[in-house]
Amino acid sequence: MSKKITIAIDGFSSTGKSTLAKQLAKELEYVYVDTGAMYRAVTYFAMQNGYVSNDFFDKETLVNSLSAIKLHFEFNAELGFAEMFLNDENVELPIRTLEVSNFVSKIAEISEVRAKLVEQQQSMGKNKGIVMDGRDIGTVVFPDAELKIFMTASPETRAQRRFDELVSKGQAVTFEQVLHNVQERDYIDTHRADSPLVKAEDAIEIDNSYLTKEEQFSLVLELVEEVIN
Repeated sequence: MSKKITIAIDGFSSTGKSTLAKQLAKELEYVYVDTGAMYRAVTYFAMQNGYVSNDFFDKETLVNSLSAIKLHFEFNAELGFAEMFLNDENVELPIRTLEVSNFVSKIAEISEVRAKLVEQQQSMGKNKGIVMDGRDIGTVVFPDAELKIFMTASPETRAQRRFDELVSKGQAVTFEQVLHNVQERDYIDTHRADSPLVKAEDAIEIDNSYLTKEEQFSLVLELVEEVIN
């Protein structure tokens, strides 16, 4: 597989986009970019600086502070994937909390935030050989990607996966809280004015409600090989 391509993976929250993207990147020896981590890092920055809370959102100050946000990934050989750094601080763990999840779609709605991150994402993928997952990769970031995947699953299935993940990390959450978060994020992601979550016309849709990670990986790898060979 010498031909390098761009693989865009979009879909709803908790459909396992990042897991699939990491598997593909490792198998193909491609660069993996978790765009969700980038939006989570900006959200974490906003929370740490008091720009957003349950009853308060200072969008203007956040937009004016975007120049102070420096994001980069660093590969962790022990973990086998790149971790998210915000202003040279490893924020991989704190950005994965339910608290950040509750605000990330609201932050991702902001056009100025999207413009800043899309520019960085396009720069990362200019040499191809990249797997990127998110909400608008195949429609906005890489509309000319050679392979576009759109992932979906029922809200209940996704909430159960997310709930199990959070509990395994020791977080005190209820299934109802997680399901509400999933449904709320779905609504915001699909209804925002700037780059809403939609399936690209040329994307291949995969409903993984009843697929194992291994079955899904095998299916998508076949699609990759069809494009490359």
